[in-house]
Parts: sequence; structure tokens; C-alpha cells
Amino acid sequence: MATADDMIPPGENPAPYHEEAHDPRRRDFINIAAVSFAGVGAVAIVLPLINQMNPSADVLALSTTEVDISKIEPGQAIVASFRKQPLFVRNLTPKEIGEADAVAVGSLRDPQTLEQRTKAGKKNWLITLGVCTHLGCVPLGAREGENRGPFGGYFCPCHGSAYDTAGRIRQGPAPKNLAVPDYNFTSDTVVTVG
Repeated sequence: MATADDMIPPGENPAPYHEEAHDPRRRDFINIAAVSFAGVGAVAIVLPLINQMNPSADVLALSTTEVDISKIEPGQAIVASFRKQPLFVRNLTPKEIGEADAVAVGSLRDPQTLEQRTKAGKKNWLITLGVCTHLGCVPLGAREGENRGPFGGYFCPCHGSAYDTAGRIRQGPAPKNLAVPDYNFTSDTVVTVG
């Protein structure tokens, strides 16, 4: 009995339709197109979700703070507000600058000199965020008459973190110095923070 393969003349391809229907280049193109379409769809969905996390206009308006330093006498400090956090602005006396410079930087937990924490030519102006780096408490010492701790700078009574006159951690559980935000002197009497 003759089969279907016996009826095909010799030298001819028995299934020419099979090669055209399953072209590997066509299959790769369909896979790449499907993955690309899914990727574009994912970006279209995720982009608005990420964009909503950007700060709103009212927050951006508060992103900088101007501080008038004309009335801060040497040895005094004020507390301002920067991005809803306390900002300590302190006019260091020559004695406080000398005490900060006398500390061996290698002995500090977070080694920084006073020069690294202040602007060139304005070494007497120390500007730091008033947030303890241990648990986020507000240290004492920025206002007249407050406990400045054993090193004359700032003192966090919650857990005993003591900072020196340069805002550097000297004792207690805080791991880092008080943070110094970006700031610029826009004039001799005004500092713009942020």
C-alpha cells in the first residue's frame, strides 16, 4: 500500500508550508515586540506613581531659609527653622574657636575640623541642624542659659550625647556630628540655608 510520502516526487520538499509557518526570525520578532510593549506599559504605569513622590510646590517653597545674623553677638546662638527642623546658628567666640581647634581630630568619633564645618573666612559662624544624630531629639545649648554639656557646645539630655563648640559628637551614643546643611552668605548679615 502506498503512503503519502511515496507520492512526493524525489527532490521536492515534503512540507514547504512548515518552513514558512515557523520562521525563527518571525518568532523572535514577535517575542521582542511583546516584551517591548509590556515594558512601555510598565513605564507608563510606574512613572506617575514615582512622580507623585516628588515634593509639592509648598514644600519646595520652604526648601530655603534666610537667616538674619546681624543681631547675633559673639557667644550667642539662635534657633531658626529649616524644612520643619530646628536650625542652630551660632556666633563662636575666639575662645570657643580655640577650644575646637585644640581637639585632636583623630580622637573624634566623626573626625572633622572646625574649618570643614564652616565657610572659609567665616569660621566664627557655625550653622547646624538642631537634631541629635542618635534618635532625632533636639539638643540643648542653642539658647542662653541652657545646659551646654561638658564640652560647651550642645547637650541632648535624653540619652546623654554631648557635642563640643563645633557641634562634633564627643560623648554619648550619637554616631555622628550635628549635620551641617548647605548654606551661603548672601551678604554680611544674611545667610541662605538650602
